[in-house]
Amino acid sequence: MNNLILTKKILDWYDNNKRTLPWRKKCSQKQREYFTLVSEFMLQQTQVSTVIPYFKNFIKNIPNLDSLAKINEKKLLKYWEGLGYYSRVRNCATDISNDKGQRCT
Repeated sequence: MNNLILTKKILDWYDNNKRTLPWRKKCSQKQREYFTLVSEFMLQQTQVSTVIPYFKNFIKNIPNLDSLAKINEKKLLKYWEGLGYYSRVRNCATDISNDKGQRCT
């Protein structure tokens, strides 16, 4: 089977069978990138069904990269509470705040 045909079949299958997830909603490219970043960090060793309510709450309180870069660590960890692997969110926020020239305190 030709690679292009196989690729098209896989993408068609995905379009017909993909789950509706909050990080896949229609939004700006910048917001989609942020949602993808947050969801990928949350989904490391955590089931999708577990992540969905945490993701919604996290995004409601920390809606973009700027707010993530500025939030203090105590609040950040409160919104992450229950997902475990706290170093994931600390490292993500630290990297983002360093890129923005700010520091999480």
